[in-house]
Amino acid sequence: MLYELFNYLDLQFDFPGAGVFRYISFRAISALVCSLILSTVFGRHIINLLQRMQVREVFRNLDIEDRTSKKGTPTMGGIIIIIAIVVPTLLFARLNNVYTVVMLVTTLWLGCLGFVDDYIKVFKKDKAGLHGRFKIVAQVSLGLIVGLILFFSPEVVIRENMEVRNSEGNTIEDVRFHPQHAKSAKTTIPFFKNNNFDYAWLVSWAGNCKTEATCLLFVLVVIFLVTAVSNGANLTDGLDGLAAGSSAIIGTALGILAYTSSHIEFASFLNIMFIPRAEELVIFAAAFIGATIGFLWYNAYPAQIFMGDTGSLTLGGIIAVFAVLIRKELLIPILCGIFLAENLSVMMQVAWFKYTKKKYGEGRRIFKMTPLHHHFQKSGEGSGALIGRPRHAIPESKITVRFWLIGIILAAITLITLKIR
Repeated sequence: MLYELFNYLDLQFDFPGAGVFRYISFRAISALVCSLILSTVFGRHIINLLQRMQVREVFRNLDIEDRTSKKGTPTMGGIIIIIAIVVPTLLFARLNNVYTVVMLVTTLWLGCLGFVDDYIKVFKKDKAGLHGRFKIVAQVSLGLIVGLILFFSPEVVIRENMEVRNSEGNTIEDVRFHPQHAKSAKTTIPFFKNNNFDYAWLVSWAGNCKTEATCLLFVLVVIFLVTAVSNGANLTDGLDGLAAGSSAIIGTALGILAYTSSHIEFASFLNIMFIPRAEELVIFAAAFIGATIGFLWYNAYPAQIFMGDTGSLTLGGIIAVFAVLIRKELLIPILCGIFLAENLSVMMQVAWFKYTKKKYGEGRRIFKMTPLHHHFQKSGEGSGALIGRPRHAIPESKITVRFWLIGIILAAITLITLKIR
């Protein structure tokens, strides 16, 4: 919005300083600062409003250290995050950019889904919230929309990287790009020298229907990622500051990847594909980072507000779609390792419990409690879990910080993979 305004002032009236809005760095910093102000300053007013409306978290299980003390803490704090993302993006990003539009749609779509879930829990007094099938339908619908837009939109193009080797063919002399933009279903694959993976290769058997089969495969991958990562973030939102801090770390890594992918010189240096017009995603990433860090002002231990599904589902969906837009979705298992571990811990626990109950007539557990972060909150004495360590409960704040540190290591590994081949 402001970009178009100041660009007009610069071109028509040579308005002093208006040209600064052309720089991605200026708009990204502005979006970051604006997001921080919205989430910290105005966040306090939203918290007060939620407290007056008695919008409080409902806990199913209080058999965890410090859980009882959290009763009465307001929830739906994801509203703060959404506002702090959407407003700076509308102000500082180019709204005629397809990537900006997709990210705004993703944010509002999943924000509404999470809000409905929280509304049912809080106001309808139904602890189960929105039925799982409706969540899945909403997530699948979003994945379908995003996948089809990316596959068919003429604005979503790449310029593929090409290695120019010396006469012996054993040393790279330069990395160049195809002269023309092209529609492609290619993505970046880590750890391999020829690091572009084409989804069309998996359906080469389809013959004349290869394009349709590629589209179907790509859309299914997007649907799976949106569902898996948003649910992973939702499961991670169980300790004060854990989901918000982890998302801020992931968002920082994605912002770096978006900037390098949209800058032809950096893309050449890293030998990754160049994605035209993706620089606007840096603005969104800056707003995302500011919103999550600003939310930590109130969500860090001891939390004054919880983000609820309004925030956690939105954060996970944003991360998944953002990674797909910059063709780095195959890095998600590394970058979102915390979310993946939380998901797997629940799946393993349920599967093992059902298996042992069928075999021995009594359900047994692998972890003391799931999702994984709760395993460390519970004492191992007499738990009966396959993994009994640690023997003593770890304070919540220490678990959160340790998970953050693991998240930082995973983010660093994700960035390093672009050069390790």
